[in-house]
Amino acid sequence: MKDYNTIEISTDDRVLTIRLNRPDKHNAFNEIMLRELTDIFNRARHMADVICIVLRGNGKSFCSGVDLNWMKDVANNSYEKNYNESLYLANCFYTIYTCPKPSIAIGHGSVLGGANGLLSACDMAYCTDDAVFSLSEVKIGIVPACISPYVIKRVGEYAARELMITGKRISGKEAERYGLVNRSLPSAELDIEVGAIISQLKSSGPAAMSHCKILIDKVSNSLTMKEAIEFTARMIAEIRASDEGQEGMNAFLEKRKPNWVKP
Repeated sequence: MKDYNTIEISTDDRVLTIRLNRPDKHNAFNEIMLRELTDIFNRARHMADVICIVLRGNGKSFCSGVDLNWMKDVANNSYEKNYNESLYLANCFYTIYTCPKPSIAIGHGSVLGGANGLLSACDMAYCTDDAVFSLSEVKIGIVPACISPYVIKRVGEYAARELMITGKRISGKEAERYGLVNRSLPSAELDIEVGAIISQLKSSGPAAMSHCKILIDKVSNSLTMKEAIEFTARMIAEIRASDEGQEGMNAFLEKRKPNWVKP
């Protein structure tokens, strides 16, 4: 598997784990990390032996947001170069969000600024109770622009207003109450919870899970209720007739496990 400079990747029992790996910088991201994350999530689309992706951080923190030294260098460039650098960031989040494989983010330590975009772009997010979250951009006079589509989807408009405008720090449990993460747990219980979720994913049809992501995105973002009638009817008709759909229904009727469930 390809080597990277700012992330570590490993595959075990159909789970691709991506670890942010700048622990001395609390995994603050720069252009290199954004390019590498974009690359591995694009590669994961075509990994037939991968059922899901776990994104986490090495060291004391998940991610402390953007590397301020990189940001300072970018800010001193022309508007055009500044804009293009920002596109790296926006495209990275979009690549994570649209990856057909289910993705799980695990937050611990500091989850600051743009780190909330990485977390929110994943399908599911879990954290330790003692994790510290903040949409802190306003504290240095900027805004959480590129992460906003994903954070707002997670927490809703008015919770986003409170978190983004104040830039306040919240705990893992508060992040759960806001909906920023699915669940916050004591450190000792986190991997057990995530393991249980991964077990659920392994028992689900891989193509069906990918289609669920497309279904949710289309119904949530681009279809009217009337348009959804045609789209959803076509989708279920096609999937029922697919090899995976036929295998799943036959396995259910025959009271056996479908062929995508490994012994």
